[in-house]
Amino acid sequence: MSEREPFRIQIKVRMYELDMLGHLNHAVYHSYGEVARIEMLERAGGGSTSFGEQNISPVLLSSTINYRSEIRMGETVDVTCDTRFGSGKSFQMELFIYKADGTVSADITCTVGLMDLDRRKLVDDPRSRFEQAGYDLKVLSTAE
Repeated sequence: MSEREPFRIQIKVRMYELDMLGHLNHAVYHSYGEVARIEMLERAGGGSTSFGEQNISPVLLSSTINYRSEIRMGETVDVTCDTRFGSGKSFQMELFIYKADGTVSADITCTVGLMDLDRRKLVDDPRSRFEQAGYDLKVLSTAE
């Protein structure tokens, strides 16, 4: 039995995303992470990130990045995203940005919660909220 792979997307580096050193601007790494998180949520949610009647939405609480290898103009990178649910109101999303040769260019760890949009507070048990809203938990997390 093989271990499941996390959600993965490809992104091509554009010229306007480079800094004055000719490699990917530091902030763009975070943007690539955001693209992967949103794409994963859409896929897990059947094409939508809506929680329907629950009136809740994912909210990014923190993001930490480790830069490992530069990315340059014209490269295509793979960005993976995997969710780790715990017992609290927040959960972790772990992302890796890979160069075409498999080299890890960066890793990003995000703390995320689900916010009640009326109360402006995090909801309890985000994993069960995803499940109640019909999200495919196997797309969100390799641990499912």
